[in-house]
Amino acid sequence: MHPSEVLFQGERQPVSIPVCDHYAGSEKLMRRSLALQQSLGPVFDITFDCEDGAAAGNEEAHARLVASLINSDDNRFKRVGARVHDLAHPAFEQDVAIICGESASRLAYLVLPKAEGLDDVLRGLETVNRHALPAGRTDLPVHVLIETHGALEDVHRIAALPQVECLSFGIMDFVSAHYGAVPASAMRSPGQFSHPLVMRAKLEIAAACHAHGKTPSHNVTTEIRDPQAAGQDAARAAAEFGYTRMWSIHPSQIEGIVKAMSPDSAEIAEAAAILSAARDVAWGPIQHQGRLHDRASYRYYWMILQRAHAAGMPLPESSGSLFQHRGA
Repeated sequence: MHPSEVLFQGERQPVSIPVCDHYAGSEKLMRRSLALQQSLGPVFDITFDCEDGAAAGNEEAHARLVASLINSDDNRFKRVGARVHDLAHPAFEQDVAIICGESASRLAYLVLPKAEGLDDVLRGLETVNRHALPAGRTDLPVHVLIETHGALEDVHRIAALPQVECLSFGIMDFVSAHYGAVPASAMRSPGQFSHPLVMRAKLEIAAACHAHGKTPSHNVTTEIRDPQAAGQDAARAAAEFGYTRMWSIHPSQIEGIVKAMSPDSAEIAEAAAILSAARDVAWGPIQHQGRLHDRASYRYYWMILQRAHAAGMPLPESSGSLFQHRGA
């Protein structure tokens, strides 16, 4: 049996998606992002941005451009999503209607920004489904930006929604929503990892995601001149806050984020050895290097292998058969 069938019986398997989410708004940057994804493989997602990417008054044309690029042969891996305008914006439903209506079958997900709470997300899902279902797409994954006080208050209920796949932290809007009570230094490192209110928000989002098997996505690194900054932030977000995905806003950030949020070779080798031994005894308990392992730890090591596989990292030969029969 496939490990997912054995290790998550009666449970919903945690979402497994690429660790980096690269945003692109203009046509030039969208096309460059697609070319880079074709070169590197589906180790990162691309989110085409309608919210900040479109010039005012040009929303319809921009949404049609997004749909056409998602439908194009350049979207080789079907790992391209789109961020639409917020629910209060006049172009919100137009964005959804165009993108879902024209490209639902090749769309990886839609991102809903600036939701004020659970009710907004439910209303957004209703709109998405109303346009996606006639286009033949059921349960289109939705990612929700948590960047308001109301969304943070409802974060566990939002994460529990089956169609919600990922929660992303919008740090700049969140800090701005405190009207100066939280300093601007909390939008960037090191303050973003030490200010109590920002730390609380990050931890609540991560905890809600992990409680419901969803993916927590860390906020952007605005420093784009330092090629190491995003990778350093990603490493802290993963190690200290439990994030398994992070935004990129510049191509130079992608490699550092993917490396920081992917397992290292030692973790991969250990996971492969443990799971191969477990498979050989029909997933019963084993001893590995003097430590007992059973299905509780197998679930952990299986997620390590899945993350490595999604990041395009080389896997030991012994783990190859673990990915047969079902997609990783």
